[in-house]
Order: sequence, then C-alpha cells, then structure tokens
Amino acid sequence: MAAPEIIVGAVIVVGVVAVAVAVKEALDTHEFRGSSPEELDSESQTTKFAPRAISANQKPKPEPSGQDWFPPVPHEPRTRERRPECSPKRVPPKGGNVLHNWCADNVPFNAFRGANVLVNGKTYDALQPAARTLWEVKTTAIETYNPFVQRTELQKQVEEGRRERDLATTCGYDFVVGVRTEAHEQLLRNTAPDLKVVLMTWCQEP
Repeated sequence: MAAPEIIVGAVIVVGVVAVAVAVKEALDTHEFRGSSPEELDSESQTTKFAPRAISANQKPKPEPSGQDWFPPVPHEPRTRERRPECSPKRVPPKGGNVLHNWCADNVPFNAFRGANVLVNGKTYDALQPAARTLWEVKTTAIETYNPFVQRTELQKQVEEGRRERDLATTCGYDFVVGVRTEAHEQLLRNTAPDLKVVLMTWCQEP
C-alpha cells in the first residue's frame, strides 16, 4: 500500500491524462467530420439552392415561347392588289390609227387585244399579265421631224412616259415604251435613260 499522498497524486495524473485523451479524440472527430451537423446542413442547403453562376461570356438561354414548332410568318398586306383602281379594266381603243392598234395588239402575250387597259386612272395600250408589265406604244416617225418639233415631241413623250411609269409602279406593274424605229429608240434612251424602251420588231405595216 502506498502512502495516501502518492495515491492522490497518481489519481490526479491519471485524470489529467484521461481528460487530455478525451479532448484529443474530440478534436480528431471534429476535424474528420469537418463541421457540426448544423453547419453541414446549412452548407448543403446553400449548395442545393444557390443558383449556378453564369460566366461573363455565356448568354442565358431564352425561355421557350411556345412557338418553337410554328414560327410566326409575316403577313404583309397586299395593299396594291386591294385598291380597285389597280385592277386592270378593258376599255375601247382611244383612236382609229390602224398601225398603232396593230402594234399594240401584237405585243407578246397581250391580254387586251382589240382594246386598251385602264389601270390607276390611266389608259395603256397593252398588258402582259404574267410579267405584270404595262405598255405604251409609239409609232410616230419622230426622227423625220425638224429639230424644234422633234425636241418638243420627244420631251412630251418623256414626261408622259415618266408619269405613266409612276402610275403603273404604284399598282405594282412594270412599264415599257414600245417604239417602231431604231432612231426613235435611241433618241428616247439618250433623253430619258431611266425609261425602259423596247424596239417593236413586229410593228410593221399590217
């Protein structure tokens, strides 16, 4: 049997060692788990519900609009076709010039043979429906006129041609001036290069 003071000292030493071992085990356990259950639960909730960051170069995907399978198709109002004045109407020829009427009737694919066509308040000599082209036919021998009369008549034809072209264009039609001679064709081309001039090779004496 040891002395009482020795026994007390031994008990104290053993107690300190036991406490130290318990503390170390607790610290090891904490390091192994990383954090308390409350902290782990908080971190898991944050990770679960936190939105994923979008990089600076990545654009967010657009939400489906419900039109992925049926994209909208633009419907442009066909205003020109709805205007009644743009619908071609058959009208009697303006004059009794046999050569002029012959040349107008024989415009290729003319849908108004034996008549004129009224479009947008203007009477034209022929209409090619497939090409949507209106014609004005000129059969005057303008190259034979004296210089003053020739300039006057040429300017008149140019002004009329541009007005007729603008009226036709408003209704969605192309416009052509048909002439009988190469000299007339060249005069119009030189004076008004913006007009479409066609030499009517079929336009001869009937």
